[in-house]
Amino acid sequence: MIVLTLNAALILALVTVGLFAHSVSVLAAAGDTLGDCLGLVIGLIAVSLRDRNPDHPHAQRPIAIAALVNACLLIIVAVSVVVESIVRLAEGIPTVYGLPVVVVSVITVVVMLVGASVLGFAASDEDIHMRSVLLDALADAAAAAGVTIAGAIILISGGLYWLDPVLALAISAFIGIAAARLGLKAIGALRGRAAEFHDN
Repeated sequence: MIVLTLNAALILALVTVGLFAHSVSVLAAAGDTLGDCLGLVIGLIAVSLRDRNPDHPHAQRPIAIAALVNACLLIIVAVSVVVESIVRLAEGIPTVYGLPVVVVSVITVVVMLVGASVLGFAASDEDIHMRSVLLDALADAAAAAGVTIAGAIILISGGLYWLDPVLALAISAFIGIAAARLGLKAIGALRGRAAEFHDN
């Protein structure tokens, strides 16, 4: 719930700055954060269902389904950002304001690291959903650090606006790969549960 609240508060700032600064990389971060929030909500529901009857043979199934839905949401975000970035590179890149990009990206790094610390690195030893939440937070912190560097370069140079959509493409690839891995793990977990059910 703490991580969900932090992410939800961050979305508004990212969208506002992304639109004001004409930064598709910041908007990509906003979309990723929105996907994370939806995944967290679904995960909270899944954990609640699991904890109602933890000894049930399919108690972990909602967790795997939540992770799969989260992966699908992230892939949708990644594809949307890729399309927007390609359009900007093809049709022309508007002026990107580096200072607000730097400020909001630094805030994003801090928020994501706080979220990771709240979860605790022990989450990596828990169920697939908790691992996905922790990995999302750390990956988002790394992506925000990259956006910070790009924003600083744009601010100092007074140009090089192409860095923004190019970085957004890189972030999208990172998100897509992470989402694909998460989706495969979730599918594997669901298949394992299905096989176990048939064996029984």
